[in-house]
Amino acid sequence: MENYSTLTEGITALREQGYTEDFNLKSDCITSVMNNLELYPDDFHIDKYFRFEGNTDPDDSSILYAIASSDQQIKGVLVNSYGMYSDPVADELLKKLNAHL
Repeated sequence: MENYSTLTEGITALREQGYTEDFNLKSDCITSVMNNLELYPDDFHIDKYFRFEGNTDPDDSSILYAIASSDQQIKGVLVNSYGMYSDPVADELLKKLNAHL
């Protein structure tokens, strides 16, 4: 499995692998502003993920997801914080995102 030392390095490598879309997290779905698209938990799958710990503060951590949707023929990345800075999301979406952790 790939291993990246920084979030930026991970994003760059995933872009080179075709994960070109930038997904944003909403309470019950992920969105693509570029394509005006909303993907709900049943609409996408997580191909891989990477955790990054903050250098000085363990609460300053993030997860990089490589996400694909076969139905929409789209691949992209989602960066989400975890710990005290994590975004509140619906249970179904949280289960989807945490299933691989």
